[in-house]
Amino acid sequence: MKLSRELQAFAARIGHEFSRPELLIRALTHGSIATPQRPDNQRLEFLGDRVLGLAMAEALLQADPGAAEGQLAPRFNALVRKETCADVARSVDLGAVLKLGRSEMMTGGRRKQALLGDAMEAVIAAVYLDAGFEAARDLVLRLWGERVFQVEADARDAKTALQEWAQARGQPPPAYVEVGREGPDHQPVFTVEVRLETGEAARAAAHAKRAAEQAAAAALLTRMEAGHG
Repeated sequence: MKLSRELQAFAARIGHEFSRPELLIRALTHGSIATPQRPDNQRLEFLGDRVLGLAMAEALLQADPGAAEGQLAPRFNALVRKETCADVARSVDLGAVLKLGRSEMMTGGRRKQALLGDAMEAVIAAVYLDAGFEAARDLVLRLWGERVFQVEADARDAKTALQEWAQARGQPPPAYVEVGREGPDHQPVFTVEVRLETGEAARAAAHAKRAAEQAAAAALLTRMEAGHG
């Protein structure tokens, strides 16, 4: 099996030459276009999440040898969350090579945070299966780059920070509402909206409701701080 020119270009962007090209093809195949002969990327996503976690835990320990577990945990969570994976995916234009069914393409699947984050994890697993943990770790460190060393600002509890922002301006605590749930029962994707009393709102999706709330809070807080200083 040979990669298309488009996928060869993507492999070059992430810096890995696949000896088993079928792994990359599977990593980029969404369930909306999968067939029995062409399985989707969910199993690879499951594995990639764990490979990313190990690589990132190791990187954080090396980056700050004196950090306590209580400092490392929020940094770790900020680096491996779906939103960060999706940001990394955008940096290598992963959305352009995602294999999607027509319905997903029509609804903007190439830009969906959950799909991009899942596929990024699947790509990590593909590299791991193709060339081992060291290659996968190198990929993670290369693509995450300075995020590993600049994570402190992203590691704060976004829900608490947003609530403090609102209270400082005389507003009640933000309201969180689950506005969507999709995917299989064993791996649901929750979409949560957070809204301030003044009407500003943001949405985010994640496999855990709390993670979706945190991501939505982080998105809204970033927007409000940028707008209000």
